[in-house]
Formats: sequence, C-alpha cells, structure tokens
Amino acid sequence: MNELFLQNKIKSRIYTLRNREVMLDEDLAELYQVSSKRLNEQVKRNIERFPDDFMFQLTEKEYENLRSQIATSSSEHGGRRYLPYVFTEQGVYMLSAVLKSQVAIEVSISIMRTFTKIREFSMHYNALARQIMELEKKHNKKFKEVFERLDDIVKETQKTDEKVMGFVREK
Repeated sequence: MNELFLQNKIKSRIYTLRNREVMLDEDLAELYQVSSKRLNEQVKRNIERFPDDFMFQLTEKEYENLRSQIATSSSEHGGRRYLPYVFTEQGVYMLSAVLKSQVAIEVSISIMRTFTKIREFSMHYNALARQIMELEKKHNKKFKEVFERLDDIVKETQKTDEKVMGFVREK
C-alpha cells in the first residue's frame, strides 16, 4: 500500500478523546487486516501489556458522540454489541508486538510515523499561534498610539472649526 495513502488513511482515523490521540479497535483491525474479534482476543490474552494509558474502553456517551461524527452503524442494524476499545500511540505500538504478522509490523510503523507528524504539526502550529499573539500585542500597542494621535488631531480640528474667520461660532 502506498505510504502516503496509508498515512492519510491513518490520520483520518485518529480521534481526540480524554485529551489523548487514539484509534478505534475496529479501525486498527481493518488496517492490520484482521477481524476486530481477533484483535481484541490478542489484547485480552496479553492484557498486562495494555495499561489504561495505552488502551481504554469508551463510555456510552463517548461512543455516541464518536458515532455521530463517523456515522457507524447501530447494534439494531448489525453493528457493535459492546463498547469499543481505543488505543493510544503506545497501545498501537504494543499491538504490533501481539499481532505477529508482516502487515502488523508495516502498519504499526506507518501509524507511528503518522502520530509523529501530527505531533510535529501541533508543535509548529502552537509556535505559530504564539508568534501571531505576540504580533497582535505589539501591533495593538501601535494601533492604540495611532488612534490616540488621531483622536488628538480630531479634537484639534474641532477647536479650529469652532473659530470661523476670527469669530467664535455660536453653538
């Protein structure tokens, strides 16, 4: 599979939940070319490798919110019958250790690269946002000075308008 295509596919399946970047078990199973059932079986057999900061199960509310975003099927129409698990970057890495196939290794490498690119983008975005805020502060001070000077000019002009050819205009 084309690396760029795979990374774009992976990026579209990374969600932010509980302030963590995570991937759904069913998305990972598809990428690893195994069934969700097999993926979760392997996780359960190796549960000591998956602490809470590597993997957690969604709450009903989290799943409903996520389902509305990604339009997955409901259990009434042949969909999931249990709440899905999600895996953090470290959990995804650990999956490659329990799913011992060449596909799992290659996909895990692509996923790690994608997470790294997202982190790099986030760092650059945050740095850019800070620079913009600094520029706004700097320019706001300058604009304030300009507006104050314009106000002074307007006030001076109004005083000049009050005098017409040496006479004071009546109000």
